[in-house]
Amino acid sequence: HEPMYLLLCVLAIVDVVMASSVVPKMVSIFTSGDGSISFNACFTQMYFVHATTAVETGLLLAMAFDRYVAICKPLHYKRILTPRVMLGMSMTITIRAVIFMTPLSWLVSHLPFCGSNVILHSYCEHIAVAKLACADPMPSSLYSLISSSIIVGSDVIFIAVSYNLILWAVFGLSSKNAQLKALSTCGSHVGVMALYYLPGMASIYVAWLGGDILPVHTQVLLADLYLVIPPTLNPIIYSMRT
Repeated sequence: HEPMYLLLCVLAIVDVVMASSVVPKMVSIFTSGDGSISFNACFTQMYFVHATTAVETGLLLAMAFDRYVAICKPLHYKRILTPRVMLGMSMTITIRAVIFMTPLSWLVSHLPFCGSNVILHSYCEHIAVAKLACADPMPSSLYSLISSSIIVGSDVIFIAVSYNLILWAVFGLSSKNAQLKALSTCGSHVGVMALYYLPGMASIYVAWLGGDILPVHTQVLLADLYLVIPPTLNPIIYSMRT
């Protein structure tokens, strides 16, 4: 019942939802060639994909805060990260994702679709769907870019501050073994963040700036990587660490 394990439990649930929203359809496309999806199912998939990604980035921030308290304020760990605080952080992260992603799904679902219905993607990715609309998709695309930049940008800044304080505290330790032990507790977290943020943000900005920067299949691969690889590796990485 340590706080970190409660965060890992929530992370596991989010990963299951994230993977379950895209992987079954991907497997269906690759094995049977069945690429059809209903209008409602497409927007339901879109909502869950983007909501879970917003929740996951918040969880990575919460885990960085957990590591900061554990390493920089170890004697106050149990007093600061109480069950009520952990519940509050989890609820705040979830509510933030819902607040940001509900308008996005509403904007896209209310666009008129009267042309091609072929999505150049392996799942209902927001910008790929918005490009099919007969009306100008710029408002929803701009909202997507701004909201993603706010969520990810603020989380990355706070994560960077947390790890800066952690490194400052670690290198102030007199024992080399203590330094290595403290750094090793953060190694898996940094690896997960790199796997998640790098392809995720590359996918968002490349899709928004236009398809001339990278071929379509490369854009699809980037978008698939940050949805499929972290949920696959998270259980392995954190099981090895614990």
